[in-house]
Amino acid sequence: MSELCVCYSGKLFIDCCDQFLNQQKIAESPEQLMRSRYSAYALGDYGEYLLQTWLPSQNKSLSVANLSLQTATWVELEVLNSSEQGAEGFVEFNALFLGENGEICTHHERSLFQKILGKWLYVGEEI
Repeated sequence: MSELCVCYSGKLFIDCCDQFLNQQKIAESPEQLMRSRYSAYALGDYGEYLLQTWLPSQNKSLSVANLSLQTATWVELEVLNSSEQGAEGFVEFNALFLGENGEICTHHERSLFQKILGKWLYVGEEI
């Protein structure tokens, strides 16, 4: 894929999320992991990657099959803020998607991440 990455990093897909989705590299920051997870949802068929990057204690009711489904048409990602301190981090973002009537809708989230054994994992969203 020689197109821009779907995570809106401004980089080519092959130089950005592709290397994480195809498990050639692991994310070095919460923002890299969040962007690659957004790409996995936007592209579909990456349920295994989503499950592997989710903190195991938080993903008990999830399956590769369900996570592989492309359930929305994601159209843009806006990273608002991100930070990491030691083994904890967060990323606040807006993910824009098409609603049922074709209107642009926004999913706002502040995702929490934890680094375990050198690997960043998605914990969940802060409420």
